[in-house]
Amino acid sequence: MPQHEIHTKPYYLVDRTPMPPGIPSVPEVGATSAPLTSASFFIGARCAPYNDDFMLCHAQSKSPQTDCLKEGRRVTRCAISVLEDINKHCPSEFKAHWECLEQRNHELEKCRLPETYLNKCVGQFLNLTKTIPDAEGVPVHLRNVKFT
Repeated sequence: MPQHEIHTKPYYLVDRTPMPPGIPSVPEVGATSAPLTSASFFIGARCAPYNDDFMLCHAQSKSPQTDCLKEGRRVTRCAISVLEDINKHCPSEFKAHWECLEQRNHELEKCRLPETYLNKCVGQFLNLTKTIPDAEGVPVHLRNVKFT
């Protein structure tokens, strides 16, 4: 049974169990929810193949918590690379957008202007576009939604 060290900070748990041999180490992403939300579509765009491999492994494995660690590490490394690239090429646009999300309780519709600048910068420098699933190419805020 793994030994856990519990700290006084809420929701803070350190598992000291070493990783199995053959599983490469990977640093933590180290981002809070606002930057991750801001970059999520770009992470999804670049990391889709790694995420698909991880999800396939997870669906087919009898014990995915241990069998899919390598695939999970690849997803984490990819996400870190996207965040690093956005911070390198679009630092002010990225910061403006995630700070807006943080200040407005992650309500995306209240941060469309900084999002527009971020999307343009990331598209220009990283060649990544924000694609919303099932939106048929129309941004969510421009769709005509009919309620019945």
